Amino acid sequence: AAALLLLFPFVASDYWLYMACLVAINVASATGLNILTGYTGLVSLGQAAFMGLGAYTVAILQTRYGTPMLLNLLAGGVVAMLGGIIVGIPSLRVKGLYLAIATIAASFIAHFLFANFEFTGGTAGLSLAPARVLGMDLDTSFRLYWLIVPVTVLMLLGAANLFRTRIGRAFIAIRDRDISAEVLGIALLRYKLLSFGLSSFYAGVAGGLWAYFFRVVTPESFPLLMSIFFLAAIIVGGMGSILGGILGAVFMTMVPELLKLLVDLLPGGASLAVFLSPVRLVIFGALIIGFLVFEPLGLAEVWRRVRRFFHLWPFRN
Repeated sequence: AAALLLLFPFVASDYWLYMACLVAINVASATGLNILTGYTGLVSLGQAAFMGLGAYTVAILQTRYGTPMLLNLLAGGVVAMLGGIIVGIPSLRVKGLYLAIATIAASFIAHFLFANFEFTGGTAGLSLAPARVLGMDLDTSFRLYWLIVPVTVLMLLGAANLFRTRIGRAFIAIRDRDISAEVLGIALLRYKLLSFGLSSFYAGVAGGLWAYFFRVVTPESFPLLMSIFFLAAIIVGGMGSILGGILGAVFMTMVPELLKLLVDLLPGGASLAVFLSPVRLVIFGALIIGFLVFEPLGLAEVWRRVRRFFHLWPFRN
């Protein structure tokens, strides 16, 4: 896999490099949401808002102060983490649907702040100059690939190792039975806030990468629909699994594009493509529903079954 990631940018076209960068950003944010929802059992519909906090932090530091790129990304993650901790305070008293509504409220508050403060650029937003590394402008998908993908890989490694620690095991205990976890001595408020903070940190860094990738940040860049996108990604991929977050983000990002390419290849020209565009969205929605109905454990479980099959092949009965 590492070799493929290293070779990919040298053989791929600009379009596929663009998609690879976008997939990597979505994988980073989906992994953060999986820490909160999949591993800790706390539902959130505010992931887009935390990405917005990270993106705006990066944009403000870049345009106003010219601070280094890596420092900007770290600051974006920290600011989003602080926002996530504040939003996570109600999680001690409410959970499930009520917690989801609380995070939706946070999304609307964040949108209001982005659109009405002067230092955020108001409704016009902020435009960024290309990120610079060693005097080189990261102004193409090929160059940005070497920033976005390594950062995402490091975040994935961090998440995978998190659940080998006491903190990660505490998250899982809270998800499985929070009352029993508290009886065993796990401080619910501390670990729930920590889960919110880590999830938001991932979203903030992903938002910073998003800002450097698109080089413009507006209040409309991070709608509630984006939060639903990430929640759907971890459900389709498999909650409580690092691999599930990766597969879900890839599925949610690439399948609409692949369906679009398939429609464009059909005979009949642009008029037929326009006619079939709603059908493409219906097919995409049907695929998501199909996974929920026929494979509730997600794409990660499909991958595990394939591995088990070939692990015994050709000696299966």
